[in-house]
Amino acid sequence: MSRPLSRPPSAVASGLASRAVAYAVVVFLLLPTAIVMPMSVSPEKYLQFPPSGFSLKWYSAYFTDRDWIDSTLFSLQTGLVAAASATVVGTMAALALVRGKVRGKSIVELLIVGPVIVPHIALAVAMFLVFDRLRLTGTLLGFAMAHTVLALPFVIFTVLAGLYRYDADLEMAALSCGAGRLRTFWHVTLPMILPSVLSAALFAFIISFDEAVVSFFISDLDHKSLPRKMFEDIDYDISPVLAGVATMLTLLTIAVLIAGHYFRQLSDRRAAAAHAEGAAK
Repeated sequence: MSRPLSRPPSAVASGLASRAVAYAVVVFLLLPTAIVMPMSVSPEKYLQFPPSGFSLKWYSAYFTDRDWIDSTLFSLQTGLVAAASATVVGTMAALALVRGKVRGKSIVELLIVGPVIVPHIALAVAMFLVFDRLRLTGTLLGFAMAHTVLALPFVIFTVLAGLYRYDADLEMAALSCGAGRLRTFWHVTLPMILPSVLSAALFAFIISFDEAVVSFFISDLDHKSLPRKMFEDIDYDISPVLAGVATMLTLLTIAVLIAGHYFRQLSDRRAAAAHAEGAAK
């Protein structure tokens, strides 16, 4: 019985160096968050690290401040509407790209990537000029439209990954049995890709909720998003409330990422089960 070949020392050293660099980058990215969280429970009236004590009064100040709550609720409404619209449009676009015959498919895919490649400051200026003439600045509809455009590429890519995991023969079998395309999508395609669709909706929501650049341009004095409110607070009154809001946003993002990872694992298990069932038949 032959013994397994051992890796050469140079390969082992290279692997260890790569891991060390990767861990160092992760620590560097997470370090600001690790500093902000303790600052949010400081009893002092200014940002201080390390905190001199423990107090939740800044979280209480956030929940009792009408401006903070209004901005949060506005961002929440915008995120829900943008997530719903981006998920519907993105799912249909992904389905057309994978299952349909789209002319100029490469051009369409390039246009889809556009909001990711183009700097957000350029998109923000363009949207402001258009929305200002249409009187959409500071409105829920204007925010939802802008954030839908920004979240749409991520929804399409996520749903595309889900569609590529499944065999189109399952849909063809339903069509050959007399089901229409809409019924096939509702009873066959959508249940298969549902974890990917839910994951895409979560990503769209968090992209909308955290978006700052475009929101800064299309806000007004009465209707502003939470990131815009945070920028204003930095300009006029830097307090640990900012650290508390940043901590809550971080926890929300982590929760969404965990949920997205769960839905992705669920999609992988469904795809594996579908492939195993198809191979057995």
